[in-house]
Amino acid sequence: MLSSTTAAGPVFPWCQDGAVSAPTLEAGLDDEQLAAVTAPRGPVCVLAGAGTGKTRTITRRIAHLASTGHVAPGQVLAVTFTARAAGEMRTRLRALGVPGVQARTFHAAALRQLRYFWPRVVGGPQWQLLDGKLRLVGQAAARAKAGTDAASLRDFASEIEWAKASLLTPDGYAAAVAKLRRETPGPVEQVVAVYAGYEALKNRAEMLDFDDLLLHTAAALEEHSGVAEEFRDRYRCFVVDEYQDVTPLQQRVLDAWLGERDDLTVVGDANQTIYTFAGASPRHLLEFPRRFPEAVVVRLQRDYRSTPQVVAAANTLIGAARGRVAGSRLQLVGQLPPGPDPDFTEHDDEPAEAAAVAKKIARMVADGTQASEIAVLFRINAQSEVYEQALTEVGVPYQVRGGERFFQRAEVRRAMIAIRSAGPVDAPLVDAVRAVLGPVGLTAEPPSGAQQRAQWESLLAIVELAEELVAVEPAADLPRFAAELETRADAAHPPTVQGVTLASLHAAKGLEWDVVFLVGLVDGTLPIQHADGDDEAIEEERRLLYVGITRARRQLALSWALSRQPGGPRRRRRSRFLYGLIPDEHPASRIANGGRGASKPRCRVCGSPLIGTDALKLRRCGDCPSDVDVELLDRLRGWRADEAKEQQVPAYVVFTDATLTAIAEHRPADTASLVRIPGIGARKLDRYGEAVLGLVAESGS
Repeated sequence: MLSSTTAAGPVFPWCQDGAVSAPTLEAGLDDEQLAAVTAPRGPVCVLAGAGTGKTRTITRRIAHLASTGHVAPGQVLAVTFTARAAGEMRTRLRALGVPGVQARTFHAAALRQLRYFWPRVVGGPQWQLLDGKLRLVGQAAARAKAGTDAASLRDFASEIEWAKASLLTPDGYAAAVAKLRRETPGPVEQVVAVYAGYEALKNRAEMLDFDDLLLHTAAALEEHSGVAEEFRDRYRCFVVDEYQDVTPLQQRVLDAWLGERDDLTVVGDANQTIYTFAGASPRHLLEFPRRFPEAVVVRLQRDYRSTPQVVAAANTLIGAARGRVAGSRLQLVGQLPPGPDPDFTEHDDEPAEAAAVAKKIARMVADGTQASEIAVLFRINAQSEVYEQALTEVGVPYQVRGGERFFQRAEVRRAMIAIRSAGPVDAPLVDAVRAVLGPVGLTAEPPSGAQQRAQWESLLAIVELAEELVAVEPAADLPRFAAELETRADAAHPPTVQGVTLASLHAAKGLEWDVVFLVGLVDGTLPIQHADGDDEAIEEERRLLYVGITRARRQLALSWALSRQPGGPRRRRRSRFLYGLIPDEHPASRIANGGRGASKPRCRVCGSPLIGTDALKLRRCGDCPSDVDVELLDRLRGWRADEAKEQQVPAYVVFTDATLTAIAEHRPADTASLVRIPGIGARKLDRYGEAVLGLVAESGS
């Protein structure tokens, strides 16, 4: 029995001590959030736009299901994609009085289940978890006579992860990548050999990688009815966060968990799908109502994170996306008071851009903005260095997102040991923590010196964690706090420390700041060079910028540089995604368009605004008359075929049809004219520029 009944209604054991009542659970929710929280048990799909309170909604839904007796907290399995997000979910659920919910990543949940069921489904000693793939991938690559440098091995490892996430074995890999026209890290037969060799070496050593955790867990439930029955008796209700990012492998695990049941809540936003390169697909989210026709579908569109100005920029950007299906058309509605308009700035070179950003940040910090509430976001990690240097020069502290490991810092480890070994302290928890940390470096005032100050700030962050715990558990003591720190360390859930955040757009997913600088916004970087020619890849790049914009609460700044180095050729073009975002009257609009003053490119034939990648390349609408040089286009196609054959790559990897058509229409006479055609960045200019210009010259002679 899960409950007993009194005259006043059901009384549930897990609700008697500190649980939150139903009226409190529903307090402060808007109509759409309330509909999601109170939806009856069964399939529920929450389409939640950025900043619309999805974590608040799903944690209250879990608490609502528990408080009304639909399920016990321990029978709920909530899965998300990062340990940080899982830790945040557990913290919120504990505050709502339902601490028994299992909130984990897919891999952490699978590891726990596999360890439990291993004796029954496999037997013998449990295989150990592989720390990393590179050693075995290196051995397999050497046997396959493939590249064994660090970059090649990382590429092979990533490709193996994609294949396993896509449920592809070595035998099925070649046909799948041919069908998808996927660019591979080497000749397909070589990738297959490395993949097969890696699997053989791993199995011989009786090791499992992270993907194996999911594969073996799914197989255990699919092939052993007793295991499936026991698991499904243990877990009755499932919640999946960031459902737009599930891979086929993760969906297989989820299906095995569910069996024939439908007590499932999924939450996601197809506009924030940014991991298709790793096998993720929004298809499962968008097709959820088709799979469960009786599902309750709720759309959260009220944005409580960002100002209307930031929201408008996000809506404009994503509204120009091509091929959007109905389930992805979430139009955010800003709920905050107005703020400043987004700032757009063009610079001569990257160091000048970084220096200008650093100076703006220094002024903001001097005016009272917390450094930890400022972020600089970029497309690739290599862009970080120039900003690290620029911030150092102006004396602003920073942290590189993904590089910091808070609980691995020496001063944090010492602090945790001190807290764990401290005797009874007759004082409130926060005072007790301050007293214990005094001998290890927590002084009343911050010390001088960058390193000492950084350590002091880490210790102060631990005190702030104690304050957070007391707010939820007023009676917490030092042993309880020590346990909380260990839990956070295991969950990789560090607190915020003072310092500007430098992060890639991928690493910024799920985070937010008051002020966001989006930098390096040039074609070839965003969208990334290798995405050109692939409409789906271009749209993922657009979604990546959308994620970046929606990280900002109040202030948003976007910038780009025309050259990489001072004095270099100014060949770069601002990102095509900025068209339509920059107001016509903005100075950056006139500068970036050569003084013409129009931010939207227009058709050179009919004058209409251009929409879509191909139209931008051709500089005309798709149905407007073409003045293509047919003879030149044939020559270009023949040359492209020879290049593709020599490189053993698909023809579109050299140049897409749209790019060749644009060349044949514009007939560029020099590198400056050639590089103006979208799809021809610095790398392709260096590799193919001379040959292409030669073909154009021959055609004109």
